[in-house]
Amino acid sequence: MIEKDGERYLLKGPVTLVNAGELLAEGERLFSGQRIIVDFGGVTDADSSALSLMLEWGRRAQRRGAQMNFANLGDGLESLAALYGLSDLIPRAGA
Repeated sequence: MIEKDGERYLLKGPVTLVNAGELLAEGERLFSGQRIIVDFGGVTDADSSALSLMLEWGRRAQRRGAQMNFANLGDGLESLAALYGLSDLIPRAGA
């Protein structure tokens, strides 16, 4: 589930292979503006599909001319991003 709070979008619940497609579509409907911050602070469980989701959201935002950043990824997602060599491809926002 994604909740909008100004230019920040708060993810809540799991971000896994089970719901990544649903979250992709929900983000496409909700994300607007030139600056988008997706906050993972409310994520309860995440797997590598969360990384794919971030990359795809970023590509779509870039095509629209928007800037997308991610906040509060947590140690687990940060470790996965480093493991897969994706850390530099995921722009971070301040907390």
